[in-house]
Amino acid sequence: MTDVENQGQSVSDAPDLSEVVEVMGRVRGAMETVIEGKTDQINAALTVLLAEGHLLVEDVPGVGKTMLAKALGKSVDCSVNRLQFTPDLLPSDITGVSVFNQQTRDFEFKPGGIFANIVVGDEINRASPKTQSALLEAMAEGQVSSDGVTHSLAKPFMVIATQNPIEMEGTYPLPEAQRDRFMAKIEMGYPTRTAELDMLDHHGGADPLSVLQPVTDSQTLVRLTGIVKDVYAAPAVKEYIVSIVEASRATDSLRLGASPRASLHLLRAVRSRAAMAGRDYAIPDDVHALAVPVLSHRVLLSTQTQLSGRNVADVIAEVVAQVPLPDRR
Repeated sequence: MTDVENQGQSVSDAPDLSEVVEVMGRVRGAMETVIEGKTDQINAALTVLLAEGHLLVEDVPGVGKTMLAKALGKSVDCSVNRLQFTPDLLPSDITGVSVFNQQTRDFEFKPGGIFANIVVGDEINRASPKTQSALLEAMAEGQVSSDGVTHSLAKPFMVIATQNPIEMEGTYPLPEAQRDRFMAKIEMGYPTRTAELDMLDHHGGADPLSVLQPVTDSQTLVRLTGIVKDVYAAPAVKEYIVSIVEASRATDSLRLGASPRASLHLLRAVRSRAAMAGRDYAIPDDVHALAVPVLSHRVLLSTQTQLSGRNVADVIAEVVAQVPLPDRR
């Protein structure tokens, strides 16, 4: 085994990943009964879930963004809340509010929609920036502060937010600080012809979500996230991650490179992907596969790059291609 591929780790110290592979396989199978032809998007959602991150799903209306989020929520026996983001949504609707109780003559905290294991934020960029910012503390620290009191959120905790492209009417661009809280961003894309025909057969007469049953529970997920944290990442893999992030800050194609939080999120996602593949060690291929979804929503294109018509994914792919792979010693 190479240095990059977990050299020096004893077999006794390696985490048992059979449960991760088996449980995630069940969840993937359940979601695929609802979402046809989107295996890559489902795998990305599961990778973020195991890495204790948050997922941003961006695409045009009607391609299954909310369906993906709902399918993941229904596949796990845990609390799920759906927040419909609208221009008149208030921050207190998300975090909660203190209400005066006439009987006790004191204020009581009434939890908002953020208090759930999986929070589906539908069309997050239709809410005002002030309301969007109500998610910042919850997503970064797993807690909510109200009237000087801190309320912890239950684990696992994951926000799956959907948004339409900012060119669509009635949308507010997510600020950089908000985007940086999401571990990864994916696009659904239009289905293939075969998948769309299957969708007409399966969805035309009934809603498949109505019959979807949970295949695991929150306690199991918490245990699996602990296993994922023990997946070994060699120093060479970590240096590869840092080199990619540094290259994003140095390229002239971007006016804002990836943040240090991006490095942490990429490492956690890499460990999660390795665990789902049944490996107790991360490899450079994991980094290569996750660099675009983890980094693309955090950076800003330079004016010249925008005028040239290139998109963020292409720029990140070029940055990754320019960074040498770690030596396999």
